Amino acid sequence: MPSSVTVVGAGLAGSEAAWQLANRGVTVHLYEMRPHKTTEAHQTDQFAELVCSNSLGARSADRAMGLLKEELRRLGSLIIAAADANALPAGGALAVGREAFSAYVTRAISQHPNIIIHREEVTDIPSGPTLIATGPLTSAALAERIRELAGQEYLSFYDALAPIVTLESIKMPPCWRQSRYDRDSGESGGDYINCPMNEEEYRAFVQALREAERIPLREFEAKDEKFFEACLPVEVIARRGDDALAFGPMRPVGLRDPRTGKRPFAVVQLRQDNLAGTLYNLVGFQTNIRWPEQKRIFRMIPGLEQAEFVRLGQMHRNTFINSPALLRPTLQWRNRDDLFFAGQLIGTEGYVGSTAGGLLAGMNLARLVAGQEPLVMPRVTMMGALFHYVTHAEPKDFQPMKANFGIMPPLQSRVRRKRERYQKYAERALAALESWMAEHHLQSSQTSRNQKS
Repeated sequence: MPSSVTVVGAGLAGSEAAWQLANRGVTVHLYEMRPHKTTEAHQTDQFAELVCSNSLGARSADRAMGLLKEELRRLGSLIIAAADANALPAGGALAVGREAFSAYVTRAISQHPNIIIHREEVTDIPSGPTLIATGPLTSAALAERIRELAGQEYLSFYDALAPIVTLESIKMPPCWRQSRYDRDSGESGGDYINCPMNEEEYRAFVQALREAERIPLREFEAKDEKFFEACLPVEVIARRGDDALAFGPMRPVGLRDPRTGKRPFAVVQLRQDNLAGTLYNLVGFQTNIRWPEQKRIFRMIPGLEQAEFVRLGQMHRNTFINSPALLRPTLQWRNRDDLFFAGQLIGTEGYVGSTAGGLLAGMNLARLVAGQEPLVMPRVTMMGALFHYVTHAEPKDFQPMKANFGIMPPLQSRVRRKRERYQKYAERALAALESWMAEHHLQSSQTSRNQKS
C-alpha cells in the first residue's frame, strides 16, 4: 500500500484532514499555495485562516452547531481543540481570536513529524491517494481540472465579509455591553457591544443602504449572481423590505437600552474579534458596498460616528461541486476510490461543517491506505446527517447546507417543546457516535485525555 498521501489545501478542512491522517501514521504531503499565490479573501499565509466571521457558532450541544462541535471534539478534531484553546467571550457562541487560532493550527501542523508542507500551487489533480480541500476559492487552474473530471459545470454563490472596528473608537454610551437576555453576562455586563437605533435613525440607515453604490461584479460573475441565504450582504437584506433588517441582524430582542430601560427599535451588535479585545466585528453586516460608502453609512450607526475601520466588508465568489452527483457518503469520488473531497468545496456551509468534512475524509483516506473499508457515519449523528444530505440531495436543486436539526432523522416519539426535542436529538446522536466509535475501534479524545493523565 502507498506510504504517503497528498492533501491539497490547508484551510480548516485540509488542516483537519492532514492532522487525522498524520495521527494515524500516514505520511502527508500538504500543499498550500499561499503566500506565493493568494485569494480575494485571505490576508495571511497561516493555515486555517478565518476569512469571514470569527464565530464557530453555538456552544451548547442542544443547538445544531454545538452538537456538531461536540461530535468533532470526541473524534479528536484539531480545529475544535484550537478553537477551545483560543476562545473569546461571546455569550452562547464559540468565538475565537482569529490570529491566535490560525497560529495554533499552523504550529500544530508544522511540528507534526508525519506532515511535509509544500508552499506551492497544485494545478492538476494528483495521482495516487489524494484529498482535495481547496475550499470555495479554489484556484482557476485546479478548478478547471475538477470541472473536467466532473464532466459538468459548477454551481456557485457569493459570500461577503463584515467590517471590523477598533474598540477605542466605539462611543459608550450610547453603546452598551449586554448579551441577549443577559446570557453569560459577567462583570463586563455582556459579551456583545450594542448600538441602538430609534425608528427615525433606522429608516434613514435602511434608505442609505438601499442607495449605496456597490462594487461591481466581474462580467462572468454577474451573469450567475447567486447569494447564499445564510450570508446575505446587508444591503441585499435592506432591499427585501422596510423591516427586513429589524427582524434580521438588527433585531433588538432580549436587549434593553440602559439609558431608557426599554428595548430599542433596532440594534447593531458588535462581537469581539481578537484575543486582546481591541477589535470588534459588526455581526451580520457582510457587505459589498464600495469602501468609501461603507465608512459613511456605517458611521450613521449611533456610537460609531468616529469608528476606526481596520477591515472593510467585501464580497467574493464561493464555488462548490455538485456533490450528490459526484461523491459517496464516505466523501470518495464516485468512480475513483483513492480521491476524496472535503470542506466548503463539497457544499458543507461554514467553518465547522468544513472541519467535519476534513475529519471524515482524512480518517477514511487513512483507512483506505491501510487496507480497510472507509466508513459511513450514522445518520442520527449531526455529521452523518450532514454528509447524507450532501451526497443524497437532489442534484439539480443542490445548495450548500449547514448543520441543522431539520436534516436529522425524526425521533421515534414526538416531543412538542423545541428545546427538549433538540436535547433528545443531541442525546441520541452522541450515544450513537460513541457506539459507532467503539464498533470501529476509534478512540475518543476523552479516552485519550484520560489515558494521558
